[in-house]
Amino acid sequence: MLFTLFSLGSMAGAIAGGKYASRFDYLFLLSVLIVVNAVTLVFMSLVTHWYLMLVYAGIIGIVAATIITIGHTLIARLYEEKRFKMMGIMDFMFSFGALSASFYVTGLYLLSENWRLPLQVMAGIMFLLSAYTLACAVRSSKSVSGDVATERKTLSFKVVLRQPVFLFMAVLTFGYGAIEFGNANWFVTYAQTGLGYTGEQARNLLACFTGGMVISRLVYTYFLRFVTVHHLIMVLATGTLLGTLSIKLFTDLYLLGLGNFILGFSLGALFPLVLSSAMNIDSDNGPVLSGVSIVANSMGVQIASFSTGVWANSATINVAFWVIPMAGLVLWLSSIGFAYKMKAAR
Repeated sequence: MLFTLFSLGSMAGAIAGGKYASRFDYLFLLSVLIVVNAVTLVFMSLVTHWYLMLVYAGIIGIVAATIITIGHTLIARLYEEKRFKMMGIMDFMFSFGALSASFYVTGLYLLSENWRLPLQVMAGIMFLLSAYTLACAVRSSKSVSGDVATERKTLSFKVVLRQPVFLFMAVLTFGYGAIEFGNANWFVTYAQTGLGYTGEQARNLLACFTGGMVISRLVYTYFLRFVTVHHLIMVLATGTLLGTLSIKLFTDLYLLGLGNFILGFSLGALFPLVLSSAMNIDSDNGPVLSGVSIVANSMGVQIASFSTGVWANSATINVAFWVIPMAGLVLWLSSIGFAYKMKAAR
């Protein structure tokens, strides 16, 4: 229930952010949203009833998705010449934050084994971040000439989704979310229950996947020196499909580790690469494109996670884990359509 409400909140936040964020100054709005996130974390750390935790998880999902939408748009507009590289760095930091979260909590638990403490410390960090963002917003507004006005308007999802290239992008990011979180949520169970590995071995195998994702987001722009964007998308999508098949068909420890790394390395760079490519086609609708990708991603997360669990209940986890290669096939097919339409649009 906690993660379901967080995902539903993320979808709502992505829609609201994509549609309405352009009506405001991005940095001022970002500062306000970070404060809202910090206050919500404080309230979450004070709860005494579990149902309030669910409410706050939904609120954080809404705010977090809106922040990500604004972040993608700022990157796309501030670094037009280095869009692929900077989008990769932003998504690297997202993965690095997710990877670091367990170490952050473990470190604070050395001081006090209190689940409220990590939330309160994070809230304090976010208050400082909001103050810094507000200072940047004030400095930015003073440096802009008074006669230069940025057009602020409500954007439309309908206009964007009428274009086939962005429909393929939505399906591709759906497959992306299904693979990333389907594997993250179920691989350890699959490796332990289905293949007989110990918990430590299963977690180390999954670490090969997350490590591959983090590395790929740092280095993928290097390959753009040698291949075109649409060719790199196809190579990474093919690597992702092969990676999903590897982790399902292999049973050897080292081959599973290699398959997980290939899957993570191929998958990790796809999101920033595809979103940057979409914004190159239509940068004016950046918030909507980010919103579409987040909504599709969240739907993939939910469907893959729940379908694997339901299938495992009626069959076995060994059978149910075929959901990951099936999502890999969806991603690969949609990447063909996206790469072709993107090349034509450019």
